[in-house]
Amino acid sequence: MKKKMLLLNTTVLLGLGGVLSTPAYASTIQDMESHKSQIQNQRQDVQSNIKAASDELTRLQAEQDQMKAQLERLTIAEEENNQKAQKTEADIKETSKQVEQLEKEIKLLQEKLEKRNDILKDRARSLQESGGNVEYLQVLLGSSSFSDFVDRALAVSTIVDADRGILKETKNMQDELKTKQADVKAKLASLEDMKAELDEMTVQLAAQKKQKDALAKELKDKEAKNEELKASLQSKDSSLANEQSTLEQNIKDQKAAEEAARKAAEQAQKAEAAPAEKVDSPSPKAAPQASSNDVAPTSAPAPKASNVVTVGNRWIGNSAYVFGGGRSQSDISHGLFDCSSFVHWAYSQVGVNLGPLGSVSTETLKHAGTQVSSSQMQPGDLVFFDTYKKDGHVGIYVGGGKFIGAQSSTGVAIANMSSGYWKQKFNGRVVRI
Repeated sequence: MKKKMLLLNTTVLLGLGGVLSTPAYASTIQDMESHKSQIQNQRQDVQSNIKAASDELTRLQAEQDQMKAQLERLTIAEEENNQKAQKTEADIKETSKQVEQLEKEIKLLQEKLEKRNDILKDRARSLQESGGNVEYLQVLLGSSSFSDFVDRALAVSTIVDADRGILKETKNMQDELKTKQADVKAKLASLEDMKAELDEMTVQLAAQKKQKDALAKELKDKEAKNEELKASLQSKDSSLANEQSTLEQNIKDQKAAEEAARKAAEQAQKAEAAPAEKVDSPSPKAAPQASSNDVAPTSAPAPKASNVVTVGNRWIGNSAYVFGGGRSQSDISHGLFDCSSFVHWAYSQVGVNLGPLGSVSTETLKHAGTQVSSSQMQPGDLVFFDTYKKDGHVGIYVGGGKFIGAQSSTGVAIANMSSGYWKQKFNGRVVRI
């Protein structure tokens, strides 16, 4: 009986050994390994796409941050310019009242002057018609004595001289009022031009904000789509990772089953016959440890402005025009300039002081250096333009018929002065610092 059982076990194990010797298991493991390799390749592609999506998100977010900062600058500029426009409008109303009051005073003086002129004309006409001095004749006839006559005559002369003095005084006052009126009207015209410039600036800022808002929305939409793509890729990678993990476990289980079957067959064979030859399994070789060479990152030297022509480039696209702006550290930190404060800032960056920042204007800058002919213009020279007033705008010539400055429509930007708007406004004034 014992022999029969041994024979049966031997037969079963030999049969099992025959199955193990076929390529069925090996083929299954090989297929799973191949599938695992395919999944790993797919995961590499997906992870590469995830990285690309993350990099694009980082870029979009940085662009979005820059756009938000510019929108904040434009909002500040719009608010400050609106305040200045409101103040200018109030000044215009007040100055208009002054003009009206002066016109009324001039009219009253003109009426007084005309009345006094009429009196003198009547007196002169009376003397001419009588052929003599009617007043003296009346004084003579009405006097009681020679002494009385002298007194009366002196009184008449004094009255005439007083009339003439009053007339002269009235005329002087009228001339003075006309001069004041001319000055006030000039001031009113300047304020009205400034108001027009500020109104145009407000329109331009609103248009810029509208454009930036549209771009910000477009960036936001791109971010949302990119986030969706990244999430989809991460979900796919997670699914592939689970599939890879399952395959790896299946391969491990299959190999364990093969190993158990092999050991069972060996034990059966040992029990049936002589012990099988002991085969030493080769010692596993230690996998070479990967080494990495750490390379210390090298940082490029920070860009340094070398001259006044290029130092302002950092504000291009990162600034806004504010009438009267750029005269405090807060304004400068936020990139809020007007034309003269930008020029002052640019020269200060290369060590040139153009006077007190608080009082800098196009008027002070045009006297800050030596005037040269426009035909001798060279990079770094100040160029002036007649906008809302004579020499109302200033910039720094950069060469090639272009200048850099804080423009109301763009903030700090490089503009062409050899054609179009700025060519028409350029008045030929060039100042070399």
